[in-house]
Amino acid sequence: MKKELSPEQHEELLSTLKARFEKNTNRHKSIEWTKVQSKLEADKGKQWSLNEMERTGGEPDVVGFDKKTGEYIFYDCSAESPKGRRSLCYDREAHESRKEFKPESNALEMAADMGIELLSEEQYRELQQLGKFDTKSSSWVKTPANIRKLGGAIFCDRRYDTVFLYHNGAESYYAARGFRGSLRV
Repeated sequence: MKKELSPEQHEELLSTLKARFEKNTNRHKSIEWTKVQSKLEADKGKQWSLNEMERTGGEPDVVGFDKKTGEYIFYDCSAESPKGRRSLCYDREAHESRKEFKPESNALEMAADMGIELLSEEQYRELQQLGKFDTKSSSWVKTPANIRKLGGAIFCDRRYDTVFLYHNGAESYYAARGFRGSLRV
């Protein structure tokens, strides 16, 4: 699959990202759009990944800047877990363990195919400082190896104005559970 945007897709993506950036300045105080755009223009692969985040309902936006690496950090900022990334078990092993009613895919492989990473619990909590997300849905987050080794996986959501961390069998999947991703540009 060609992982490059057409000129029209490129322009549409930049327009969408710029409008979201300008509408949500609380997410990225003291970051200038022109510098973000310059980084995006230089990396067609990252443009494609951001477009995949957008296409699947993630509404990616800049949430930070890493001074050490010089990278801008994008997270999925959709109000609820992205609709195009729901009803997924956690990873391939969990997917293969299901004998019947297998979901279409799994969160870790879908993220890798998109060129993004699942948010960690820490990143998810950082996101929740910028607004109220997943008040009706939930999102898989990176699961520590010791939990995954025992068959579990973790997910988060926001209820009662509090961010909760939960566990489930990694093979489980629900219509209201997806995953949020991050991308560094």
